[in-house]
Amino acid sequence: MKVFKFGGASVKDANAVKNVGEVIKLHQDDLVIVISAMGKTTNALESVVNSYLNKDGKVEENLQKVKAFHNVILNDLFEDKNHPIFNEVHNTFVEIEWEIEEEAVREYDYVYDQIVSVGEVLSTKIVSAYLNSVGINNKWQDVRNLIQSDNTHRNANVDWELTEQLIQKDIIPQFNTKDQTIFITQGFIASSSELFTTTLGREGSDFSAGILAFCLNAESVTIWKDVPGMLNADPKWFDDTIKLDNISYLEAVELAYYGASVIHPKTIKPLQNKNIPLNVKSFVSPTNTGTLINNETKQDAVVPSFIFKMNQVLISISAKDYSFVMEDSLSHIFGVFSEFGVKINLMQNSAISFSACVDFDEQKTMKLIDELKKNYKILYNDNLELVTIRHYDQSTIERVTANKEILVEQKSRNTARFIVK
Repeated sequence: MKVFKFGGASVKDANAVKNVGEVIKLHQDDLVIVISAMGKTTNALESVVNSYLNKDGKVEENLQKVKAFHNVILNDLFEDKNHPIFNEVHNTFVEIEWEIEEEAVREYDYVYDQIVSVGEVLSTKIVSAYLNSVGINNKWQDVRNLIQSDNTHRNANVDWELTEQLIQKDIIPQFNTKDQTIFITQGFIASSSELFTTTLGREGSDFSAGILAFCLNAESVTIWKDVPGMLNADPKWFDDTIKLDNISYLEAVELAYYGASVIHPKTIKPLQNKNIPLNVKSFVSPTNTGTLINNETKQDAVVPSFIFKMNQVLISISAKDYSFVMEDSLSHIFGVFSEFGVKINLMQNSAISFSACVDFDEQKTMKLIDELKKNYKILYNDNLELVTIRHYDQSTIERVTANKEILVEQKSRNTARFIVK
């Protein structure tokens, strides 16, 4: 049995959904298929959340945009306007309407998870119904009945033991008896013990595929993208990208950690733990060879890789009395970052200061800075870029730093990193 994952770009409109069907037809295996929200639905639902909590008067307008987007896809996919899927989608949107009809009393992260998670539910219900209508028999599965987590909203921690028990109990028997051979389920979302929806972190659908594959002891995982495989740079920034044909789990973890957008950073660990190969392939050319990620390390250093993270903030923290930044200060600083759920992308310290580069987050970054100001002197620069080069040489460094002001530079044996503006 195999696990497939299709991202938002692969189901962005009716033609894309039909293409997913064509890809699935090429594979007669038992399949668990993880699907993300359609197109830019996650961004659109984030706007609904922000309007609701900020009370800007646009919450209904923003929600209508999401409804209209999905209705276009529905109408293009289903000639029969009495098909049950129309009512199912309507009822799914009602879940958001229930959430926003009352005054907000819960924190942002909780509200975010209850509303934004609906994108995956909508997507999978539509795709499942379409596939059944064209003879690709499948069962829609609510992943919240399988993947269990704590209540850390927007970045939930998986309860692996309970999750594996549920998957082994609910899914495996159906494969064994051939009652069902294709399941359609959601990425990105899970459920807490209180039965509230949680999410696994932005772009977390890859991680969902990894969780399911681990618990199912899957033969392989394939992530279907709009690129030929895992590239050595984002085509948005480089014209002459090179496909990485075969890299190791270790190299994939490094690239994902540093910000490569093709794979979620948490995806690799559960796969490596059971030696489950990961393929990254193109849904545009599904018969072409993509990238294979496994234990093989021979090709890891053959091609340098470039990773760009935009919209970065460099925060410099120092004691107000010019005392040294010692272990106790660092412990407190890390505790504040953890409390606000802010991930550090790069850090550097001197005798009297500690600097951290983070993604700008409208909800978290300034609150973090305000909290740090209570005990430290704080300076920060925003609108920066964080550039990472794996397997660098001087020519690759010159290529990415030309005409840039370098604020921070770090080098190790295999990796060079620069904060630039």
